[in-house]
Amino acid sequence: MPIAVLISGGGTTLKNILEKIDAGSINVAVKLVISSSADAKGLKFADDAGIAREVIIRRDYVDQEAFSKEIFDNCRRAGVEFVVMGGFLKRVTIPDDFENRVVNIHPALIPAFCGKGFYGHHVHEAVLEYGAKLSGCTVHFADNQYDHGPVILQQAVEVRDDDTPDTLAARVFEAECEAYPKALGLLAAGQVRVEGRRVRIS
Repeated sequence: MPIAVLISGGGTTLKNILEKIDAGSINVAVKLVISSSADAKGLKFADDAGIAREVIIRRDYVDQEAFSKEIFDNCRRAGVEFVVMGGFLKRVTIPDDFENRVVNIHPALIPAFCGKGFYGHHVHEAVLEYGAKLSGCTVHFADNQYDHGPVILQQAVEVRDDDTPDTLAARVFEAECEAYPKALGLLAAGQVRVEGRRVRIS
């Protein structure tokens, strides 16, 4: 299954996917990496793997729609079936032909601790401040609202009494490294069906 991966920084999600591909764990091929920053360290993973990559910077475009069009035009040209958000920090407008074809992972159990402003350590700080006993990650289809599209799968992580945002983030990331490839594997195998807001896995 050909995919594009969108990154903004270190590319840890991209690295994890490439490692799973190399291990034969998932039947996907990364055909294109798009970064919103020319300085993103994750671009090195693309270069090392010989993957085509593009840098598309938001400020170079008049508005979000023009920025998004450039991203998805590149994805169409690359012939990808799914677009995978891997720590992509810019908002995009998803065109109709990519509905339920853009996948994102969020470091909490949606609909808790999600929405505008809930990203990175902000999420884990909020979880600890609230006193929640469980957190985790959610793989979902992205739509044109923050953290809103249909949920593909979730994986829970215990919140410990001595957790800090850093220790909780590390355990949630471990869960992400399992959950994201698992979701991509289900998509590649054609086992995912969307009915309204419900995702059915066969």
